[in-house]
Amino acid sequence: MSLTVIYPKLAGSCSRLDGVLTHALADVPHRIIDNMERLGDLSGQHLLFAVPVGKFGINPAYQQLLLALRQDTGLLAGCTAGLIVDGESELYTKSAATELTLAANRSGCAFVGRPLVEGTGSLTNLRVQADNLGCTLEQSYHTAARELVRRLLSFTLPKKDRPEVLVLHASSHHISNTLDLWDSVAQRLAGRCTVTEIGLRNGTVFDCSGCPYTMCLHFGEQGGCFYGSVMQDEVYPAVRRADAIVMVCPNYNDAISANLTAFVNRLTALFRQTRFYDKALFAIVVSGYSGGDIVARQLIGGLNMNKSFHLPGNFALIETANAPGEALRLPGIDARLDGFSKTILHALCE
Repeated sequence: MSLTVIYPKLAGSCSRLDGVLTHALADVPHRIIDNMERLGDLSGQHLLFAVPVGKFGINPAYQQLLLALRQDTGLLAGCTAGLIVDGESELYTKSAATELTLAANRSGCAFVGRPLVEGTGSLTNLRVQADNLGCTLEQSYHTAARELVRRLLSFTLPKKDRPEVLVLHASSHHISNTLDLWDSVAQRLAGRCTVTEIGLRNGTVFDCSGCPYTMCLHFGEQGGCFYGSVMQDEVYPAVRRADAIVMVCPNYNDAISANLTAFVNRLTALFRQTRFYDKALFAIVVSGYSGGDIVARQLIGGLNMNKSFHLPGNFALIETANAPGEALRLPGIDARLDGFSKTILHALCE
C-alpha cells in the first residue's frame, strides 16, 4: 500500500523534518507533494501531512494548503491521514495540528487515533517516550513517526450490523439546541444503531484530580478510578461497549462545558489499560454567536490526538443558534442532519 506525503516546505526550516521522513518512509512506497498549488486528485488515498511551522508558527505554503482544504469540501473524500508537525520553538505545533486536522476533516479526510507526531524545538515533548524506549529524543521522534506510518497504512475501522453509539451531554432537554439536533439525528439512526445516552449534569462527574501515575494505572487496571462516581459506574462500561461516541457540545465561552471536559480528563484512568483506536468520535457543536470551530478543535485535541479515538471524515455537525428551538429552524438544517446521520451510518455500519 502506498502513501501520499503532503509537505508544505518552509525555506531554511526543514532539515530535521527531512530526516524524520527519511526514517519513517524507509521501504514504504510513497510520493511527496510539495507544491500546494498542484494537489491534484487525492480522494481515497492514505495521506501523511508533514508540516514545518518554524520558530513563529508561520508557513506561507501551509497557509496555501489550509486555503485549498477550506475551499473544497470534497478534496479529501475517502482519505485517511496522520500528521507530523515540526517546530523550532515550544509553541504553535499543537495549534497548527488541530487547525489542519479540522480543515482536512471538513474536506472529507478521516484520521487514525493519535494521528499526531509532534516535534517542538527542544523535543522535550518526547521526553517520556524517549525514557521508555531508552533512546535519545531524536531517536524517539524517528520511532514515533515510523510507528505512525505503519498504523496509518494498516488501519481499518471495523463495521458492524448494529453498532453501539454512546451519546454524552451535559445539557437540559427543555432549552438545548444541541440536544434538539441530537434528537433529530437519533431518529435518523433508529433501527440501525443501539444508542446509550448519558447526561453528565449538576455535579454528577468530578474532574480529574491528577493522581500519581502509579495510582491512576492501578485503578485503571481494575477498570475504575480512585474518585469513582458516575464515570466508573456508568461511563467507563459504556465507553468499553461503544463503537462510537457522540459528544453533544454547546459552546461555553469558546470551550466545551466543564462536565464534558471532566469526562475527557477522567478517561485517563481507562486509557491507561486500553486504547480507543477502533472507536469513532462524532460531535454536535452549537454556538450562540461564533466559535464552533474552536470547540471542534478541542475535541480533536482531547479525544482524537490524546485519547486515540478514530476521527471519521466530517466528524462534527457545527451550527450557530441562540434562542431555544432556533437550531431546528436554521435554513437547510434538515439536509445537514441527513448528511451527518449518513456519515455516522457509513462509518459504523456494514
